[in-house]
Amino acid sequence: MSHDADIGRRAVVSAPLDLQSVQPLSSAISVEIAAASVRGLSRSENSDQYMAIRTSRTQETLLTSLGAADLPQPFEESGYAMIVADGLGEGAIGARASRLTLGALAHLAIEYGKWNIRLTHDSPQEIRQQGEFLMRNAHQTILEASRANMTLVNMATSLTALYIIEDRLFFAHVGHATAFLFREGGLIRLTTSHSLDDQGPVSPFLPRADHGLLRDSDTLVTEALGARGPGPNFDIEHCSLASGDRLLLCTNGLTDMVTHEQIADALAARHRPQDDCEHLIDLATAAGRPDDVTVMLADYTIRR
Repeated sequence: MSHDADIGRRAVVSAPLDLQSVQPLSSAISVEIAAASVRGLSRSENSDQYMAIRTSRTQETLLTSLGAADLPQPFEESGYAMIVADGLGEGAIGARASRLTLGALAHLAIEYGKWNIRLTHDSPQEIRQQGEFLMRNAHQTILEASRANMTLVNMATSLTALYIIEDRLFFAHVGHATAFLFREGGLIRLTTSHSLDDQGPVSPFLPRADHGLLRDSDTLVTEALGARGPGPNFDIEHCSLASGDRLLLCTNGLTDMVTHEQIADALAARHRPQDDCEHLIDLATAAGRPDDVTVMLADYTIRR
């Protein structure tokens, strides 16, 4: 074989592989999450709990005969969950309910969870079914704990959760916490309160109803995890996200004391999420803050 033929052969063999680098949207999103919580001034114990979880898939080549130029860089894609629980019940009972719920959900997600991280045609239905499964199991966990110990008989909790994959937001809700989407100066309320708070002050002598009404300060909650009777009924919905969106989860300790306009003004300043969480709690404190206040804030970005 001639010298030129050898050169040509080597050029063909050694040419870089014509492989397109793939970067799915699931690997390009960034979510910065912060949270703050404070006990209400009329409370003996903070019954709110919060949790943020990142679920991920990774690929990293550990051993190969291929050269580095033929391989993709280490890869990771993620989904993000944010959850707030507002425990119902006197004293430490409410704190126990919210703590038990979030702990149960974190364990259930590992034991049974199918972690949807890439958006497919079937993802909305699969995530809805998974959300219903997790919430009903958390509800059952609270019921079993309350049956096992008579001091916990009225234990229950509100729960509001967000799950982010790619450019889609899924939200599940039962009770009277609230989820907001802040976009281009507008504050959009995503959840509807399951309560009777629009019917005026609640008599302090009104007992817990047998069909499931639960008291939280001056509010009667109509749906909650752990509530006796049929249900609970909860909402699961989804919407699209845009780069630059801010997501806010909060308990009614904030929304009872701080107006939507004040919340929107605070989010518009676009300080670090942790700073804005603390600022929102300061606003509730300045207004009196009788109830526990919990705030979670996330900044959603698509990296280009």
